[in-house]
Amino acid sequence: MARNFLFDWVAPFYDRLFRPANSDRLRHLLQLPIEGLLLDAAGGTGRASTQFCSQVGALVINDLSAAMLQQAAGKCVHGVICSPVERLPFAAGRFERIMVVDALHHFSAQRSGLSELLRVLSPGGRLVIEEPDIE
Repeated sequence: MARNFLFDWVAPFYDRLFRPANSDRLRHLLQLPIEGLLLDAAGGTGRASTQFCSQVGALVINDLSAAMLQQAAGKCVHGVICSPVERLPFAAGRFERIMVVDALHHFSAQRSGLSELLRVLSPGGRLVIEEPDIE
């Protein structure tokens, strides 16, 4: 994910500017509830993932914007990690579920970002990617 200072600037207002993701649809795609870890990759403020806190063992949010993560830290989050998706600081197979909502288009190197997500996904885990329809 390339550094975008717009996200740092908009972080305090982000959750009020953008509606939460469709929780029923995401819950179904992620096959929740689970007892394991959910990673919200490039998850910003946790706008899409924090609605699932009661349905996962723990939620971790990764993002490149420290300001966005600062907003997420006050929510029901087990941890926030500021790093590019292309270089995640997690052990292989660490997460049972990974979600990427409205963020894949921001990855600076999509192929290596996806490879990294698959590396940290546990065997039999589930990766859900949702992108906006620009039309």
